[in-house]
Parts: sequence; structure tokens; C-alpha cells
Amino acid sequence: MTMSVPERISESGGKEEESEDESEILEESPCGRWQKRKEQLSQGNVPGIESASLAMDTEEGVEVVWNEVQFSDKKVFKAHEDRIKEMFENLMQVEHPNIVKFHKYWLDMRENRARVIFITEYMSSGSLKQFLKKTKKNHKTMNVKAWKRWCTQILSALSYLHSCDPPIIHGNLTCDTIFIQHNGLIKIGSVWHRLFVNVFPEAIHGNVHQHRDETRNQHYFAPEYGFADDDYSIDIYSFGICALEMAVLEIQANGDTAVSKEAIAHAGQSLEDPLMREFTQSCVRTEAKIRPTAHDLLFHRVLFEVHSLKLLAAHCFISNQYLLPENCVEEKTKAIDPNGIMAEINHSDRPGIQLKYSHVSPLELDKFLEDVKNGIYPLMNFASQRPHPIPRALSLSQEHMETVKTPTPEPQETETRKVIQMHCNLEANEEGTRSHLSLFLKMDDKLHRQLSCDVLPTDHPRDLASELVHHAFISEDDCEKLACFLEEALGKHWGGASTSPSSIVLMH
Repeated sequence: MTMSVPERISESGGKEEESEDESEILEESPCGRWQKRKEQLSQGNVPGIESASLAMDTEEGVEVVWNEVQFSDKKVFKAHEDRIKEMFENLMQVEHPNIVKFHKYWLDMRENRARVIFITEYMSSGSLKQFLKKTKKNHKTMNVKAWKRWCTQILSALSYLHSCDPPIIHGNLTCDTIFIQHNGLIKIGSVWHRLFVNVFPEAIHGNVHQHRDETRNQHYFAPEYGFADDDYSIDIYSFGICALEMAVLEIQANGDTAVSKEAIAHAGQSLEDPLMREFTQSCVRTEAKIRPTAHDLLFHRVLFEVHSLKLLAAHCFISNQYLLPENCVEEKTKAIDPNGIMAEINHSDRPGIQLKYSHVSPLELDKFLEDVKNGIYPLMNFASQRPHPIPRALSLSQEHMETVKTPTPEPQETETRKVIQMHCNLEANEEGTRSHLSLFLKMDDKLHRQLSCDVLPTDHPRDLASELVHHAFISEDDCEKLACFLEEALGKHWGGASTSPSSIVLMH
């Protein structure tokens, strides 16, 4: 979905500091939000990209990447126009904290050219390949904790893509298409790669080729790549090579030749940790069908360090942080006796285990919460393997694309859990024209759901309840009960005509 190794370069090809000339605005998007600069970005060998420039998002005040795909023939472009629009609309729906964001696209048809322009997130800190090279150059070794966190984030993104319905196969995962931010957040790019290679090669201007065509990248691709149908296992193989390269910093090759199977095997055997060795070797098995899934790998013993209950608690804390006072963690930990026992495990045949508050470092806890807030531990890693619908154009082959014009609507998910407790809070604005509704629902599995919206005196409680059913926030069986609850709460609130907060609780 974005570029490989986004280095800033001058027009003469050499790297240099940004100058006034480079920041000159060359072009604007039709809406005026995106402004293309003169400064170009080196994209390596990304299929179909004619040019990529630094641009400015004038609304958010951040730098983005302005990508252009040139079409050699306007007639061919017109023939593909509907498919191009469908493809890019679908790409904008891919949303994951560890996948480079695809912002916007538009088509540009002029007398002498036809092109697609699309805007992607700019990864200013560079690629994983660059980071590994710098680390090796400084004679340092890879930190095992960082390796585990990076693997978890990459697998989280792959698990998301593979669990789409139908699955999205990346097909171009290398250390050049994985990016690292200064806070340790990993993102994978080039998610649109397979579409450009498989669907539009005859239409795009210039030489469309894959990273696999480069000798230095051939070792990232599974033996069956290009000879069998796309499957999740080709991404797992590529991930295994990336994980191995992250651990050893570089898999040695002889000069400009491809990295050999022997070199990969030697790098794997050089890992001292037997769990890391088993983990990487399971990914690069020759037989595709016995490679594990991304979801399975997330729970491998070498990675699974954060218990799902701890992660769920952290996400709940972050989601509801606005309800808590500032420095809540620090203040709470100060008030706790470090020798106090927070949990105890008793055994009948041997001494029990006591866990004291002193065993938990407040600094480590703060760091963990900050990591969760930054997206380093997505909660979706630990979700059940339910497919989430993504329009079909993202993963169909060229033959199927000819027969499918519109994505098939996917069935709406429904909520099956029962609400066992309801609590709402209503606060009117100063003018009294609208109120802010905060609704807290306790479900029968002991989890909570918190919803909020602005309501007007004309809003009908039954319409609000039906909307919650439609969006799968509550089950249909609870619709009538919630409607009555909201009717009572809103009736009291609007009847009182007070701007002070009012609340009501229903338990059953």
C-alpha cells in the first residue's frame, strides 16, 4: 500500500537536505487538501509506480506520499476505469494499526495522459531493511524483546488480511515493504501490490515487475510462488524469512547472487533460542500446507507473553481513560502497599505462590499502557477467527474480475449476548437544545459496552434502540427493553429541563 524504502532524493539523484526549491508546490488535489511537492521519494522497485513525491496534507498538517500510476493508452484506461475505481475504493476500507494507511485516490484524464493518483501514509523513519543495516553497521545485536514485538505486529497485520472474506494475500512481504516508526510501531506496506501485477500489467505505462524479479529479494518468496494459486502460506514463508533476518540482521549472500537455501538454513541454525529456531523453521517449510497460519503463530510460545486478560484490561483502561483522573496509574500505585498480596495460588501438595504488588513495576506498567495506546498490541490479535467482510475486488484473480462487477453484500453481523445491566448519563448543552447521551451496557459474559452520542428532543427512543440492533451493538431481544429504558431516561431528562448531568440505572 505504500512505498519501499522512502528515501528523500534530489532531482539529480543524490540525497540532500530539504531546500526551499524542493518544498515548492507542483500540483494540488481537486479538493485542495493534498499538495504535491517537488521533492521525490525513492520507491525502489514498486510495481506500477511511475513516480512518488512528498506531499502535504493541509487539513492534518502532516507529510504524506503522492503516488502516480501512468497508463500508456487512454482507451485501455477507459476500459479499466470501473475496475480501477472499485479496486481503490476497496483499498480505502483496509484498516489496521499495523498496515500503512491508504488515504485517497482520484483519476486524471487529460489530452496527453491518463493516470491514477493516490495518497498514502508517509513512513518517515524508513524501512526495516534500513534499520537492520544500521544496527549491523554499529556492531550491535537484535534485542529479543524488540524482535518479539515486531513479529507480533507483522503477524497481526497478516492475520487481519488473511481473515478477510475473501482473504487478502499480500504477496510482496520483504524487509523493504515493512516500515518502523520511532515509537517502535511496525507497519506493512504495498498491500495493493498483487492487484497491480495480476490485474493491470498490460495497461500500466513502463516496466511492471515484482520484487521477486530482483536477485536480492528472491529468497523472500516461497518455492511454490507463481506456480500455484495464491494462498496465505506464501505470506507465512515470506514472514519467516523476515523474522529470521530480523534475528540475525542479515542472511549472507555471495556477492550479488541470490541468498541460497543453505544460507537460510545456516542462519536458522545459528539462533541460540530453540523456540525462536522452531518458530522460524515452521514458517519456511517447503511443503506449503504444513506451514502455520498467522493466527496460530501469534500464540506460539516464543511470542505469547501478554496474557489476553491483561491485554483486554489494558484496552479497557485506554478506551475509558477520559473517565479517569490524570496520572491515575501513578496515584493508585503510590497508595498500594508494595508488600500487599494481589493474588495467591494454593497447591495441596506443595507450597503455594504469592504475587505481591512489588512484583509489578509501575514504570513497566506505564510503558505497556503507552504501547497499547500506540497500537503495538492490537486487541484483534486475540479475537476468534471470524472472517470480516472485505469487498471481493481485493483478492480476485484477473479471470474472476471479468465476471464480478460489484462486491456481493455480506450478511450483517448480529449481537447474541444479553444485556444484564444498563446505565445511562445525560448532560444537556448550555443552550438546552441537545444532550450528550453516554450509555453503559453490561453483557452476560461480564464484558462491558460503552456508547455515546448527541440526542435531540425529537429523537425517538425506539429509533435509537433499533439503530443499536442494526449495528450489532445489542441483540434484537433487548431492543424493546432498551427502548423502554431510554424512553424513561429521556422523559425524566427533558422533563426536568436541567443542564446538570442526570443518570439512571436499570438492573435485571
